[in-house]
Amino acid sequence: MLESLLSPEFFNAILRATTPILFAALASSVASKAGITNMALEGIMLFSALFGVIFSAMTGNFFTGLLLTMVIGGLIGWFLAFFVLNLKTDEILAAVAINLIATGGTVLLMLAVSGDRGSSTSIASFSAPRIVIPLIDKIPFLGEIISGQNLMTYLAILAVIIMHLFMYKTPLGLKIRAVGENKNAAESVGISSRKIQYIALILSGVLASMGGFFMSGGYMNMFTKDMSAGRGYIALAASAMGGNTPIGASLVSLLFGAAQALANMMQLTDIPHELIQMIPYLTTLIGLGVYSYSNMKRRQKLAGK
Repeated sequence: MLESLLSPEFFNAILRATTPILFAALASSVASKAGITNMALEGIMLFSALFGVIFSAMTGNFFTGLLLTMVIGGLIGWFLAFFVLNLKTDEILAAVAINLIATGGTVLLMLAVSGDRGSSTSIASFSAPRIVIPLIDKIPFLGEIISGQNLMTYLAILAVIIMHLFMYKTPLGLKIRAVGENKNAAESVGISSRKIQYIALILSGVLASMGGFFMSGGYMNMFTKDMSAGRGYIALAASAMGGNTPIGASLVSLLFGAAQALANMMQLTDIPHELIQMIPYLTTLIGLGVYSYSNMKRRQKLAGK
């Protein structure tokens, strides 16, 4: 077991397992910075995983399938924004409704499109390619980890850099953070908080959809029922623990990705399957517990001063 944990294959698996969580964590961070908790990540990822398979099969190209899937993610983000901002629906209840619709709706859509019930085995979808990086792939150990990953994994790493620059180096990113910090103050200087929150939720939906696409077009090569498996909720925890910043969210996502990779590796042992499947979720609960305790002690310390 120790040899497996120190092998390049394990670290390679960590990056694969981190990719969908990282996309969703970035989605959560941009929505949170605008003052809205996007708990619909699970549903968006589930819908995107299915539409990624359908669109790539229809167009015969994974890239076109990805772009169309991102449009679907943005539309779901727009619908969430419409219900929350225009119809004044509770943001948590609206998100839960989307998640519940996704659970049954994806199965219904898959049945209508292909006749499959459990997995999209009859849909000839296309997956994002694996990229071998010249020179780096020749480096012992490190090359086996970094090179040969799915294209979406590299896009996730690139998305962290882009989102960091977007949030902290652009006028729109400043407006998003201003609205999230104090909506009334932002509006007093002419910023439309509703418009900014619409943009943030649409962008959040697009990012989450990329994570969903990876699950059925990278992590696996098909759609299966409920394949998001709580990754949207794990991403919410990663974003919160990372301070709702792109870099912080990415570091915590790596931790949860490592827990998922460990669970996958331990399936070859004699440990009961049910206990192994609990590892990513126990890691999330423990991490949130430590994070909440640290925040509580910090507040008590500040109050004491």
